[in-house]
Amino acid sequence: MVRHVMLGVVVLLWSGAGADPPQTPYESVDETLPPLRAMIERYSADRRNLSRFYDAPMSARRFERHQGFLRGWQYGLDEVDFDSLSRDGRVDYILFRNELRYELRALEHERARHEQLADLIPFADTIVALQERRRQLEPIDPEHVAVVISELADAVEETRKLVTAALDANDENGENGENDENGENGENDENGENDENDENDQETPGYEIAVSNRAAKMLDRLRSTLKSWYGFYSGYDPLFSWWVAEPYDKADTELEDYAAFVRKRLVGIEDDDDDTIIGDPVGRDELLTRLKHEMIPYTPEQLLAIAERELAWCRKEMLRASNDLGFDDDWRSALDHVKDQHVGPGEQAQLVHDLAWEAVEFIESRELVTVPELCKETWRMEMMSPERQKVAPYFLGGEVIRVAFPTDAMAHEDKRMSMRGNNIHFARATVHHELIPGHHLQGYMTRRYRTHRRTFSTPFWGEGWALYWEMLLWDLDFPESPENRVGMLFWRTHRCARIIFSLSFHLRLMDAQECIEFLIENVGHERNNATAEVRRSVSGDYGPLYQAAYMLGGLQLRAMHRDLVESGQMTNREFHDAVLRNNSIPIEMTRAAITDQPLTRDFESNWLFYGDVKVDTP
Repeated sequence: MVRHVMLGVVVLLWSGAGADPPQTPYESVDETLPPLRAMIERYSADRRNLSRFYDAPMSARRFERHQGFLRGWQYGLDEVDFDSLSRDGRVDYILFRNELRYELRALEHERARHEQLADLIPFADTIVALQERRRQLEPIDPEHVAVVISELADAVEETRKLVTAALDANDENGENGENDENGENGENDENGENDENDENDQETPGYEIAVSNRAAKMLDRLRSTLKSWYGFYSGYDPLFSWWVAEPYDKADTELEDYAAFVRKRLVGIEDDDDDTIIGDPVGRDELLTRLKHEMIPYTPEQLLAIAERELAWCRKEMLRASNDLGFDDDWRSALDHVKDQHVGPGEQAQLVHDLAWEAVEFIESRELVTVPELCKETWRMEMMSPERQKVAPYFLGGEVIRVAFPTDAMAHEDKRMSMRGNNIHFARATVHHELIPGHHLQGYMTRRYRTHRRTFSTPFWGEGWALYWEMLLWDLDFPESPENRVGMLFWRTHRCARIIFSLSFHLRLMDAQECIEFLIENVGHERNNATAEVRRSVSGDYGPLYQAAYMLGGLQLRAMHRDLVESGQMTNREFHDAVLRNNSIPIEMTRAAITDQPLTRDFESNWLFYGDVKVDTP
């Protein structure tokens, strides 16, 4: 086994895409650890080194080095004697194989997205080459570098002129139809989605809004990279400063101006526009790739069908609560009634404190999960800024719970929306999600058990666990009043809606504004809060499956609970402790780790946790 493990690390130096990896080990892994754990910890540490060193965006060398690194680890993993591994080792093997396969595919996806920017950023290679030579500590000729930087500034200026000319030509020829002065294309809406039959979009794909917005962000990154490169030499080498200072200032200005130009003319926003939502749909094929990585054997269309079923259950329960409150079937009036039950200014922190300890007492009195004393002692609270609330209008949690509530600087209407959106009953349904038994307990345990598996961290486990507890606490009669039930149902409905609007957006079935209206109409969000939810979901800061992971991960854990706890095979505490101690991994592998399920080297996801879902699939 030691020989196999050493082969796994030998190949780290292998960076040639088709070459045979070297067969002589140059160093070993930590032999005090189980073999697969040692490999994974070594892989994770080495990959972080590579990422820090090859940090130039749009770098072909970075792509090739990472590709060779990943293929090398695949070779090393193939050499491991799977049958001799413990059950824990087999789980690690399958997780590692799944991760390597996905990361190689993700590299290709990233490269394809970069290629879409080539027409708008044809000069990127110049900046990349400068940064990579700096990383290699190659000597430079300041006089020659000054010429390179001067030509870079000229190239940026020339690119802007070419793009301007193309836009002007399209305007003169009337090809842009409804274009306004900001250069928005044809039938494009503010989210950048294109009518697939729009002739102009087919002729000028580089000017599609989502791609243009990605180009503007990349220009910011390239400018930052150039600034870092310049700062390394400037002042330290007087001759460098003498030659390069002036052309660098010009190049920096050209990059800044060009990024602003792309945002204004191609995307249709100003540099200081924090309100417009610009999304970037990934498409069905990419969703399928990511679902395979998450070990979810359903199609996007099947997941939408699951969400619709769960949404229907939520609506039925919401109508029951509405009738109990005396509003008959007018669930929106019942929701308004609950939203108006909020604390006053300055009182939210105490409310959150009280709700946190209420949840701890509830789960401990029922022996649902082990909560270490230090975990209970060390969680902290911070208040969220108005700027942060634009993208996160509700609580965020972990060891630190970040509380959303109005500040004195907010506009009056924004204050009202924030107070209503963070009312007592909504808060009661989410504080335990963020702290204990939710994210804080998760983080505490994943930093202490099978820590090497954090490499495989997934929101289906991370967010799914916290959402699962909302389901379990509902089943255990945690809501004590109809208002409590409305609060819990609001969030559960919200999780169903997240699947629907986020997957529909990435399948190009909804645009951003339609997503916002969907949340307002079907969940009952305040408009500001619905807008913030959509912004955080489609702007690229979260993966395309992240919002769907809450409910779907919760349903996976609920199916496991039904099979293992309700059947009498495990107690609640045994089950929940086992889930936490296997760390944040795809939930199908959590299931494999704590059951007697057979595991083979070529294991593939096949667990239909929601049963067979019939839909018409493209």
